[in-house]
Amino acid sequence: MANVAVVGSQWGDEGKGKIVDWLSERADVVVRFQGGHNAGHTLVVDGVVYKLSLLPSGVVRGGKYSIIGNGVVVDPWALLAEIDTLRDQGVEITPDNLAIAENATLILSLHRELDASREDSNSGMNIGTTRRGIGPAYEDKVGRRAVRVCDLADPQILDEKVRALLPHHNALRTGFGRPSIDGAEIRAALDEVAPKILPFAKPVWSQLEDYRVAGTRILFEGAQGTLLDNDHGTYPFVTSSNTMAGQVAVGAGVGPGAVGYVLGITKAYTTRVGEGPFPSELLDDTGQTLGERGNEFGTVTGRARRCGWFDAVLVRQAVKTGGIDGIALTKLDVLDGLPEIRICIGYRLNGEELQHLPASMSAQAAVEPIYETLEGWQESTQGARTWTQLPATAIKYIRRVEELIEAPVALLSTSPEREDTILVHDPFRD
Repeated sequence: MANVAVVGSQWGDEGKGKIVDWLSERADVVVRFQGGHNAGHTLVVDGVVYKLSLLPSGVVRGGKYSIIGNGVVVDPWALLAEIDTLRDQGVEITPDNLAIAENATLILSLHRELDASREDSNSGMNIGTTRRGIGPAYEDKVGRRAVRVCDLADPQILDEKVRALLPHHNALRTGFGRPSIDGAEIRAALDEVAPKILPFAKPVWSQLEDYRVAGTRILFEGAQGTLLDNDHGTYPFVTSSNTMAGQVAVGAGVGPGAVGYVLGITKAYTTRVGEGPFPSELLDDTGQTLGERGNEFGTVTGRARRCGWFDAVLVRQAVKTGGIDGIALTKLDVLDGLPEIRICIGYRLNGEELQHLPASMSAQAAVEPIYETLEGWQESTQGARTWTQLPATAIKYIRRVEELIEAPVALLSTSPEREDTILVHDPFRD
């Protein structure tokens, strides 16, 4: 049995929630290894809709152990609110089924305020963040200023950590015209939340090693997508963490060999939220149709997503840089009824044809898509659970996608319902 890492192969919002939920039934442990509560997953279980932002998707499944790894930045107040929401839906979250890495970084109110100040500024570089404080928290982590989960248990260390944050953040706040931070207020808020969070704090790296040795099936759940990776995405319009499968080792505390199969969740068209380049974006009626049919609104922010044709260049690049073994192709049914479907197969830049997205910010903004046009299908694919239920032209589209991205389709999703999934290859049986 292979442990599986699930990552997005586009700009996020690829439908990871449903696929992770589908896979979590086959797993024993589900681990978040990066990001924060800036990325949402929507699960539909027995007709009940669960919206998760920070908690691993396995929490809604009985008998699963969930872990928030050290690579995640944790807003303790947002986490407790999410736990309360699930409790109201009949899902109990306790230290018996959830662990938080004791060395995970905390998001504080000053991080959220700094995030908002930057987005509201007139700097000319609006990234389009969720204003949840994710980026500033990661900055403090690499700047060795962060307050971590384990610090909540040590009043003296916590005092030192809060004091160390003040000079850095107050200088930034002065530049944005904000008042100085009240350290006592920050400290009081941490004292209040500490007893609610500390029962979940554990050395999760040790737990995961025990699970690995015992042959327990582990599912590593990524947030966002490859194109938002801080190194390999459309920088600077990216998130503040590494989103690819290579981050599993660092963000969960396991060796690289702990992952046996990397599954890239891939939408049958392309979307992105926020600012940044989008070569295949459609600003016409077709783009609007894709958005309406696909219900393309962010789980966390409610923002409408930008929509466009499938970009095979970007997904192929994600496959190569992320070590993706196979993809789960989602939302195929959104393409039903279109007379023709286009796929971006290359770019044109200054008269030259490219088969990759260049790293330069100006070049990314200037590339023009080269399209291949395929025949659409008029029959419905929604709810299909076998290949024989798919129109021949839909299968032709899938096979062309596989050919262009140089990776096979392991799973095919044809609706938000978890059972409307065609299994081609079980990632847990690599």
